[in-house]
Formats: sequence, C-alpha cells, structure tokens
Amino acid sequence: MLWKTVLLLALVDQVLVLENGLLQKPPMGWLSWERFRCNIDCDQDPKNCISERLFIEMADRLAQDGWRDLGYVYLNIDDCWIGGRDAKGYLVPNRKRFPNGIAFLADYAHSLGLKLGIYEDIGNFTCMGYPGTTLDRVVQDAQTFAEWKVDMLKLDGCFSTPEERAKGYPMMAAALNATGRPIAFSCSWPAYEGGLPPKVNYSLLSEICNLWRNYGDIQDSWRSVLSILDWFVDHQDVLQPVAGPGHWNDPDMLLIGNFGLSFEQAQAQMALWTVLAAPLFMSTDLRTISAQNMDILQNSLMIKINQDPLGIQGYRILKLKSHIEVYLRPLVNDAYALVFFSRRTDMPYRFHSSLAQLNFTSSRLYEAQDVYTGGVISGLQAETVFTVIINPSGVVMWYLYPVRM
Repeated sequence: MLWKTVLLLALVDQVLVLENGLLQKPPMGWLSWERFRCNIDCDQDPKNCISERLFIEMADRLAQDGWRDLGYVYLNIDDCWIGGRDAKGYLVPNRKRFPNGIAFLADYAHSLGLKLGIYEDIGNFTCMGYPGTTLDRVVQDAQTFAEWKVDMLKLDGCFSTPEERAKGYPMMAAALNATGRPIAFSCSWPAYEGGLPPKVNYSLLSEICNLWRNYGDIQDSWRSVLSILDWFVDHQDVLQPVAGPGHWNDPDMLLIGNFGLSFEQAQAQMALWTVLAAPLFMSTDLRTISAQNMDILQNSLMIKINQDPLGIQGYRILKLKSHIEVYLRPLVNDAYALVFFSRRTDMPYRFHSSLAQLNFTSSRLYEAQDVYTGGVISGLQAETVFTVIINPSGVVMWYLYPVRM
C-alpha cells in the first residue's frame, strides 16, 4: 500500500494533469454502447451493427432533429471499433465496418457541428477483447487520436491491474495534453477501484480527468437506475464536493428511448441525472425514438438546469418513510432545482410540505416552474404549504427562482 501511495505522489509531482479547459459544463451527446453493444454482424444486421453507417446516421439525426442545437454535440464510439494494429503498432479500425477510417467520421461529425468521441482501454484488451492501450502504447495512441481529430477519449479499465491504472490514466492525460489537440478525457478508473477513498483519490482524478465513471455499468432496467442512484446517494458526502466545471461524476448513460423504463421512470431518470449534474449521454436509436421520449430528452428547461454554469452537483435532502425523497441542486442567480421523487409502486402520492420544511430560511418570495408541465406556482414563501402529486416511480421537478421585486 505504501509503495502505491508513493507512486501516485510521484505522478502528481510530474504534473501529469489535463490542462485542456474543456467540459466546463456536463457534456451532452450520444453513445453507442447501451443500445448497440458489440453488435458486429453487419451481414445479418447492417442497420444496427457497430459501423461507419451507424455513426453517420446518428450524426445526421443529431444535426437534423434538434439535438445538436440543444447541446447534444458528442457522437461517441464505444467498444468494438478496432480492427487491430498495423505493422508499426498503430491502431486501425475494422476495415469492413469502417472502410473510410475514423478520421473520415471525425470530419463528417465536424462538418455537422458535432464532436467525435472514441473508446480504448488501459489494459491488454478492451472489455470485449480488442487490442488495448498498454502502457508502452499510451503516447502512440494519444497521437493517433489527435491525428484523427477526435474530441473525446473514453478510457476503460478491463484487463488491467491497479498498478497499470495508477500509472496509465495520468500518463494518458499527459499524452493527450502533449498532442496539442483539445481532447476531453473520460476515465473509468474509479469504477475499477470501488469508487471510494482511500483507493480512489478524487483530488488526483479532478486534475487528470474531465469526467469519470464511479460505479458499474447501467443496464436497461429501472432496477439498474435505482442501484446507481442508491450508490450515489449513499456516498453523496464524498462525491458531491468533487464534481464541478471541468470534472464530473458520471453515473452512466441515459436509457430513455430504449425498452426497460416506463414513461414515469424515463422522466425520473432525466430529472435525477440532471439534479446530479451528470453528463447527458443518450444511448438509444435516434432514428426510431418516439416523440414522447424526445420530449423528455429535449426539454429545454431541464437542459438549462443540467448545464447551469455553477456546476454544483445536487444531493438528497429528505427521505421519508412514505418512500418519498427530495433532491436539491443550487443554481445560478439564487435559483434551485427541486426533485420530488417517489419510489412507491402503488398509486400517486400527495406530498405536503413547505420550503421551510426543506430547510429554506430565506425570507424571499419564490416562484416554481414545473419542469415537465410548464405550470408556474407563484407566491411561495418559506412557510407557504404546497402539495405535489407524484406518480409511482415518478418525479415532480421544479425550477425554483426568487421573484425580483
């Protein structure tokens, strides 16, 4: 344990920090993994396999269907794109599925006002068994990504040792810096170390990573959403202070538009991820997504809250025996986001409270806009009793702001 600590301190002394100035707000975009996984069967399933065609079609949808203009600008390739390494050791994409190469995709994304993300792994192999970025390949691979004009790197940790991760993630941060190209850095490091101190040094992480996965992969189910939420809440005293502009906790992808969530649960995940100042990475088929799910993901007030310039991660402030919870996120201009969340599975619940009962002590007058319905509640003072009706597995979300007299 002592020598590991010495190693980490040595790395810090070398100033291996990510000085890119990127992601001052949580990143937004699309990521292939949850919906399309490692489908490489382009003969039987050409529309849904991990291929150039898939990413071009998703880029078109991001640009043409309003996503880009709302901030969903990252088009992120996940695992299973790699074809191997050439004779000089350089990464190459699968030639059949990516015939024009990754640089072509980057240029295509940029032509539409989008950014391209890529995936690799600090171990011997990626999680699905493709060539990884071993320590002797870090600099070479960083230069390759820069030459391809990639805008984000997600670096996973499968098939790696704790020692390789402790050395490799800071090395990659330094290597990305050295390319001269601004490349946002998404680290999976803490997820492989249990997500918590002392094994995870969040002070170091905030210096070398723009965002990081803390916990296990999300799956397409409400149970998975709740397991991630529970972990974040159980450890919010550790996690909440370390998030902020340029460095974010990442509870993983949005499931909205897939198969595992009801309408209420989809609204709940969007609201809870927003109050947690989480990256908003959709992983669904944008070619077939329903209008109802588009409305959730394209809610402009929700996005405004997620992208609040203060960058403060919200936290749970109340948990009741009735299975009702309240979350709070401070926002710019003395505003707040409030999420009233029901874990009940029986019937809508009438929750009575006041701002004073939620520990608001200000004498100011507030208005609350319902983020989903648009309705406004006026004349809220600290002692004003209000009622919100929360559906099972659902939320009511308020944008609470002071009335300017």
